[in-house]
This record gives sequence, C-alpha cells and structure tokens, in this order.
Amino acid sequence: MPKYFIELSYDGLNYHGWQRQPKEISIQEVIEECLTKLHSNKKIEVVGCGRTDSGVHANHFILHTYIPEVKNTSEFIFKLNCMLPDTIAISNMYPVKDEVHARFNATYRTYRYFINQQKDPFKRGNSWYLQNKLDIDKMNHAAKLLIGEQDFTSFSKINTDVKTNICKVKTAKWNQLENHSFYFEIIANRFLRNMVRAIVGTLVEVGINKKNPEEVKNILNAKDRKYASASAPAKGLFLWKIEYPEDIKV
Repeated sequence: MPKYFIELSYDGLNYHGWQRQPKEISIQEVIEECLTKLHSNKKIEVVGCGRTDSGVHANHFILHTYIPEVKNTSEFIFKLNCMLPDTIAISNMYPVKDEVHARFNATYRTYRYFINQQKDPFKRGNSWYLQNKLDIDKMNHAAKLLIGEQDFTSFSKINTDVKTNICKVKTAKWNQLENHSFYFEIIANRFLRNMVRAIVGTLVEVGINKKNPEEVKNILNAKDRKYASASAPAKGLFLWKIEYPEDIKV
C-alpha cells in the first residue's frame, strides 16, 4: 500500500496528548478509529510528527500512514472530516516516498506560545491569562541566549527516553499581537519533552523581574531541571509548523 502524509490541526484541550494512552482519549486514537471505519474496519495505524502533551494544540501537524490508494483526495478528506469531531480537522494529504518518516524526516519544528493579559472568555482554552506586567525587551534579551546548538537538559522533563538533549534553536522571540496579547515563537530542529513550556515559564519570570535575563545562560549550563522555572500551562502552546525536505513526495 502507498504511504501518505496527512496534514491536520487540532484543539488539544480535552485530549490526553497525541499518543495513544491505555485509559485516556488521545488524538491518535480518534484518528486511527475513524480511518479504520473508513476502510471497512481494516485496522489502520498512524505515526505522528511528534508527541504533543495533554492539553497542547496543533496548528499544523503531520502524520504518516499506509492506506489503499486514494483516487480522489478531496472526497477522502471530506469523508474523514465528517467522521472526526469538531476538535480535529484534516486539511491536506499526499503520497510520499516509502522511506519517509513523519517524525524523523522533519527538518524544523515551530512552536508558538500565547499569553493574554486581558481577561477574555474566548481565549481561556488557548492562551495563558497572565495579569503581571511583562517586560518584553528583557524576555527577548533572555530568549536570544537560547539560540544555537546547545544542551537543553535544564528545560527537559526528567527521565525521558531520548539519547541526547542537544537541540539546535534558530529562532526564539516574543512578538506582540494586540495591546494585551503576545506570543513566543521558537524554531528548532528538535524539541525535548516539556521544553517549550519550561522555557516560557522561565522567560516569564524574567519578564516580571524575578530572574535576570543573563540567568538563562547559567540555567542552560547547569544541565539540571531544578534550575529552570515551573512550566507554563499546556493550553497556551501550539505546534505551529513542521518543515520537511522538498524531495519527500512521490
């Protein structure tokens, strides 16, 4: 069977992350069940480009799967979207080379974290409502210290199964959206578990003058999670974009 990449987005607020869980509902489980029903209950499995945590959203997520050849992609996407809940939406699909992997062939990943400083009931599930006044200039000064190829152990969940904690960050910057809202954008070749939320939590402490911007360098050098701040809430985090080499398509 041919291998396909499927592009999707989802509101992760009421899911226990991307990856299947024994007793909890996940994005992966919902999609696999719908694809299986769409193929006369022949079991279909999918592999994601990453494993977002419980409550984290995705603006652009890629999965790969083996399914029978799709003659009409628009019709297939329409049928699949009709089966999926309102919190998950398929936007595109295309065949890829058999050796291509949704996770391991991704070259760069972009995350955005949203902070809202004015109470807004329509943003309560997709941003961190933070009343403290933030010094964005100081936060951006600290964020620049994250750029480059470095060991991010201090910003990683303890006891993960990865072989290395080295990540190459090419962008780390706070941007203002409106008078009362900001987002942090970070682009890297890979991310460790809980890394972005730990970074945001630390940069917010810089922004409210609990930490000096230069402390970020000391935290990185310590290679110990206890030196970074508490993680920011999951609901403000979005996997924003996944990038691949141009030659992956069939």
